[in-house]
Amino acid sequence: KIPVKRNRFLQLAGGQKSANRDLEAKARALAGLKGYITNIADPTPEFVIGAYHRLFQIEKSFRMAKSDLAARPIYHRTRDSIEAHLTIVFAALAVSRWIEDTTGWSIKKFVKTMRRYRTIEIQAGDHVITAADPLPADAHTALDAIRAR
Repeated sequence: KIPVKRNRFLQLAGGQKSANRDLEAKARALAGLKGYITNIADPTPEFVIGAYHRLFQIEKSFRMAKSDLAARPIYHRTRDSIEAHLTIVFAALAVSRWIEDTTGWSIKKFVKTMRRYRTIEIQAGDHVITAADPLPADAHTALDAIRAR
């Protein structure tokens, strides 16, 4: 037997189904609207929306830090090791955001693309041979943007 999925607009009572039309009308009236709450006296709409946009960017950074940077939970006990860990995470986050701003690529795309390309040097007697996969044009463009800054 498959459980019945809960639908907030349907009411089940004694085996009878009915639609909650009041709740449906309210949901339709509010569809697409977003409310913001602030404790600032008489803020402009632009200020409030800008503040929430910056908050969204911060939250995006922390989601990115955990997933794209492959950050794992590490359990530290001393203040020094906690601060060192946070310093490394924030430095990686800062570099990641700088790469995103400089290249126009997401850090996920940058890491996934560049991870494949490596250069190695092989010494054969007195000769040094350099082996590398050729970079695609878009990767060259991204790296050129980084070098230019």
